[in-house]
Amino acid sequence: MSKRSILPLVGILGVAVVGSTIAVATNAVRMNDDQYSFFDPIVDVSTLINALYVEEADMDAMQIGAIEGMLDELNDPYTTFVPRRDTEEFSKDLTGEYVGIGAEVQIRDGWLTISSPLDGSPAWKAGVMADDRVIAIDGNSTEGFTIDESIDLLTGEPKTKVVITVERDAETLDIEIIRDHIKVQAVKGFMREDGDGEWMHLIDPSAGIGYIRLTQFTPGCAQEVKDAIEHTKRELGGDLNGLVLDLRFNPGGLLDEAVEIADLFIEDGTIVSTKGRVFEEEIDRATRAGTITDLPLLVMVNGQSASASEVLSGALSDHNRAVILGTRSFGKGSVQTVRPLESGAGVLKITEQYYYLPSGRLLHRRDDSTEWGVDPTPGYFVPMTNDETLEMLRARREQEIIEQNDESEQVDLRDTDAVLDALNDPQLSAAVSVMQNRVNTGEFAPTGIEENEPMDVALAELNTLRAQEERLLRELARLDRRMQAAEQEVPEEIITQDPRDFWDDETNLEGGELVVRDADGNVVTTLQITGNNLEAWLVDADVEKKDESSKGEETGS
Repeated sequence: MSKRSILPLVGILGVAVVGSTIAVATNAVRMNDDQYSFFDPIVDVSTLINALYVEEADMDAMQIGAIEGMLDELNDPYTTFVPRRDTEEFSKDLTGEYVGIGAEVQIRDGWLTISSPLDGSPAWKAGVMADDRVIAIDGNSTEGFTIDESIDLLTGEPKTKVVITVERDAETLDIEIIRDHIKVQAVKGFMREDGDGEWMHLIDPSAGIGYIRLTQFTPGCAQEVKDAIEHTKRELGGDLNGLVLDLRFNPGGLLDEAVEIADLFIEDGTIVSTKGRVFEEEIDRATRAGTITDLPLLVMVNGQSASASEVLSGALSDHNRAVILGTRSFGKGSVQTVRPLESGAGVLKITEQYYYLPSGRLLHRRDDSTEWGVDPTPGYFVPMTNDETLEMLRARREQEIIEQNDESEQVDLRDTDAVLDALNDPQLSAAVSVMQNRVNTGEFAPTGIEENEPMDVALAELNTLRAQEERLLRELARLDRRMQAAEQEVPEEIITQDPRDFWDDETNLEGGELVVRDADGNVVTTLQITGNNLEAWLVDADVEKKDESSKGEETGS
């Protein structure tokens, strides 16, 4: 069975990590003669341009433009074309793995700077530290280098050597690093343990509550979740009384991993099903073997939880296996397959199916959807303001950094209140409070959460859209003021001559034709007009209105 994934991209040393449901297919889809006729006018146009256009055209760019034009008409941001030149990087995106030194980097004050080495990476083993300024790579100064230029020098073949020169306080050090395969860590805890930087998962030792943050669904992450649970039980010295699974900001990844994690907690029944126009329904079902049935679960989601995150949280919710806390998830429930083009020109990531929860509800959000994604359990809606989210992310970022020789004051990891105060995360504090009450009473209740109803979730989404509309209206008003100011410099008799107003707005074009001619008057193609929004699409096109004096010479419409 191929690995199915769910894709947005996160850059770590130039590597983007998956988050959109993808399968890789090697079989080509054959076209019949009628389908080939679709390309006749496209071939005609490209032939004429190549032969007759006044300047030499970039045919490769035109080819990509033609493909992207077709995909734009689908109005599906998840169906994309990857040209051959980008397929190698794209393949890294699908696995979350690459070869390099294993460090998060940034440009600071014009210099490449280490944000943090990754856990157990070659950089970490070589002694690279957060805030190291990399002034040279293999003797080449990095001053003025972009992130991508630096990454090109740091990545390479496994078991090859790279020497970075770093400034650390008043020292300048040459650090030799042996490149190797790097796998981005997907399973994290709430804070790092002093010294070795290992993630801690026992967020409330006295109540026996564990915490796992899953940042994406990478290969093997289901086993990592199981290992984290077992490690936390050993640390506690007994069985856990509750587990908080944090899927906030998790954009997705491999569907099979999400199904395996769901199967860990669900005894039987449907986990997720997929259906498409030309595909039979496929159902992933839970199996009884190895299921953890006695561990209370609370799953955290927000508007950036997408795809595989929604499959997992939705399955646990539909089976009443977990309480869902947070805000409504993103609503990305479509399955993409990566299909190489027969020509070798690249690959097409194409949406072929949708995900459906065990209840039968579609996860995917369309423009006219009234429900989508996964909602918090009634009573467990915990919104956060933008300022609260920024403060939480700042605190989280501090925990991501591995300080190998950190002498700063550490939070007592056994003091739950001190930990939650340091993390500055209202949703996590609410989740721990709910789970503590579950441990004490044996029942889930929205303890410490402001009273709310399911309608509040929909209202929050509506208010978000209203705010977006208000920002757009303010921008339009600003543009209108600028237009009025600009009109002061233009003679009144020509103000109304808008070069982008091609015809009267009341003109009905549906059913008409658009005839395209070349510079010699030869008909290039004739297009049937199927609606009245053509003018809107021509506004940004390379066209302009002809002088009215030549109107009598025009043909077509």
